[in-house]
Amino acid sequence: MSNIVAIVGRPNVGKSTLFNRLIQRREAIVDAVSGVTRDRHYGKSDWNGKEFSLIDTGGYVKGSDDVFETEIDKQVELAIDEADAIIFMVDVETGVTGMDEDVARLLRKVNKPIFLVVNKVDNGKRNEDAVEFYALGLGEYYTIASINGSGTGDLLDALVEALPEIEEEEERDELPRFAVVGRPNAGKSSFINTLIGEERYIVTDVAGTTRDSIDTKYNRFGFEFNLVDTAGIRRKSKVKEDLEFYSVMRSVRAIEHCDVCLVVLDATRGFDGQVQNIFWLAQRNRKGIVILVNKWDLIEKETQTMKQFETAIRKEMEPFTDVPIVFISVLNKQRIFKAIETAVDVYKNRTKKIKTSKLNEVLLPVIENYPPPAYKGKFVKIKYIMQLPTPQPQFAFFCNLPQYVRDPYKRFLENNLRELFDFKGVPISIYMRKK
Repeated sequence: MSNIVAIVGRPNVGKSTLFNRLIQRREAIVDAVSGVTRDRHYGKSDWNGKEFSLIDTGGYVKGSDDVFETEIDKQVELAIDEADAIIFMVDVETGVTGMDEDVARLLRKVNKPIFLVVNKVDNGKRNEDAVEFYALGLGEYYTIASINGSGTGDLLDALVEALPEIEEEEERDELPRFAVVGRPNAGKSSFINTLIGEERYIVTDVAGTTRDSIDTKYNRFGFEFNLVDTAGIRRKSKVKEDLEFYSVMRSVRAIEHCDVCLVVLDATRGFDGQVQNIFWLAQRNRKGIVILVNKWDLIEKETQTMKQFETAIRKEMEPFTDVPIVFISVLNKQRIFKAIETAVDVYKNRTKKIKTSKLNEVLLPVIENYPPPAYKGKFVKIKYIMQLPTPQPQFAFFCNLPQYVRDPYKRFLENNLRELFDFKGVPISIYMRKK
């Protein structure tokens, strides 16, 4: 589980540019027109070995008549409420504005680490102009240029130092945690009710009935683990109510805090964009993943229907296609137990440890037959392999020129690890190290 950091500020100060830089992906839309970001984006970042989740919020405009801006304001306030630390962005080009003062007034009441960040400072003159932001009454500020990353190192140093420590050791001693995630009304609560054999959760046809992430201990047929029922994660532009935003935040936390994600999707809707977002969030958090295609009884079937459906899902998952897919019907209690058996297998794969001697004995001959391609006339020689002592599978390959091993060859190594040692449903990390 990681800390949550929210980026807030008025429209068009560069919040999304900083967000994209910190998560190292172009996920949030960036435009010179203000108000482009209308919903929150979630991402994962790390600095100096400390991970944190990042929320990019829409621009805060107090007292606006615009219906979108009113919704954005609510969600900015909720993001501030839920976050462990807050980055407040302002723009040196326009100086202190009334809207900046509104946000500062809101933040002065908050008892959390707040980092005042003055953006677009890319020369000495602008550095002097930034002094006026002391007037906001939030103490020291950090000058950055998010477009090219200047100054972000100092900001991140201070940020990770202020974040509270997460007790990871305690978490590992607990029972395995399986989070049941998916978009609203996919059948998550019904699945858990069927599994435990009692009406533990309220189930209705209305999307969004489940508001919280709730743990249930499952101890049957030789299996023992915690099941977490989460609120549905829907497309962010559809998140209107304050309460529902909290539900989404808790679902994100449940994904971070679990060992295996059971991603439940509605067969009538398919593996759509929102389910893909949930899948990639679990993958980026290096969790075990099982895809459960629910409501399979509602699909008209021919001979190849299941195979075609599975192929279509795997195509959307590329390059991480080694994920078990189970077709279930909660209503007809079809393949429910198989879903749990599969999740337990994935958990075992995630916690699997392979002896160094076995790794080298099996993989080194494969590498010898298919060595890394020469790069700039240099030949890479991999001499030794070991699994790192981490909660999820990570492997170090020691070689003479680690910087010359390209991504396609790393994928080749990953595919061989999966094939030879069975890591189905688990993301694998590969690191090339100097021998």
